[in-house]
Amino acid sequence: MDSIQINWLAVLVAVIANFIFGALWYMPLFGKVWAKEMKMNMTQKPPASVMVRGMLLGLIGSFFMVFVFAHNIAAWGCVKGTNEAGPAANALMAAAFTWLGFFVPVDLSGVAWEGKSWKLFFINTAYHFLQLLIVAIIFTHWKGSIIAPCVS
Repeated sequence: MDSIQINWLAVLVAVIANFIFGALWYMPLFGKVWAKEMKMNMTQKPPASVMVRGMLLGLIGSFFMVFVFAHNIAAWGCVKGTNEAGPAANALMAAAFTWLGFFVPVDLSGVAWEGKSWKLFFINTAYHFLQLLIVAIIFTHWKGSIIAPCVS
């Protein structure tokens, strides 16, 4: 059985881009609103150790997401007719279907079972869609980033 080949430099770039995007999204863009909706105490600054731990876990999570999503994009590229759509359409389809099937249900559960607000839902789910789209664009436009053997 052939395996999917992934360009590790593309993975590294996607992880870094995802990490930077997350920092921008949850700090200057929506940080205050997000923290308020999470009911965080904004008068207390977390210790440096908590911030470092959060960033390291964020990087690990980003790596897992990017690595698994690369496989998803490779599988999506094997769907008949998708190669004719072009890289931009493939990136959008891979991001949209992954987001709709895997991220939106989890984000909805936060509203349904954890009492999270709809405002928080939209902040988080928009972030999840855009992060997938950024990674998909990197992979679909980086020549040779993913090579998938497609069975005829």
